[in-house]
This record gives sequence, structure tokens and C-alpha cells, in this order.
Amino acid sequence: MSAATLPSLLTSHRAMALLRAVAEGRAEITASCEPDLFIDGLSCGDQYTAHLLAHAGLIRPARPTEIGERVRAELTSTGHAVFARAGTHRAA
Repeated sequence: MSAATLPSLLTSHRAMALLRAVAEGRAEITASCEPDLFIDGLSCGDQYTAHLLAHAGLIRPARPTEIGERVRAELTSTGHAVFARAGTHRAA
């Protein structure tokens, strides 16, 4: 990911909505080199942004998993920091 991509990603309303869904426990992710994200049981319509979030180290599987398995997604410590800095972090 280029240095220019990350700042634009972090200001995207869609990226923040995906991070919010992960923070609220509504997201699942597959273990893969290009992990797919599912929100409320449905495939995320913007897998490109989901891949960017995963590759930027903002989201990850909540537990170790097998390739292709779908598990709960969680924010990484970097993901929590980015989400909080954006002013969209809400306590559960």
C-alpha cells in the first residue's frame, strides 16, 4: 500500500463505517491473503476497502483460523487508534 493510499483510506466514510461494524462486533473475516469481510452475515459490497483495511493492519481475525474459514473480525490496536482519532469510536 502506498503512503498516499493510507491517508485517503482513513478519511473515507466507507472505511470508517466498516471499522465501526468491526468495532461493534458485526463483522466476520476470512483467513486469506485477500481476506473477505462480511457485515451482519452478508458479504461486504466493497471488498477492495476491506482488503485495504486488512493489509493496513487495522482489522484481523479475532482468533487463529484455517485458510478460508470465516471468523469474527476485530480491530487491531492500530485500528482502534485510527478509529478513535477519527472521532467515531463509541464505547460498547
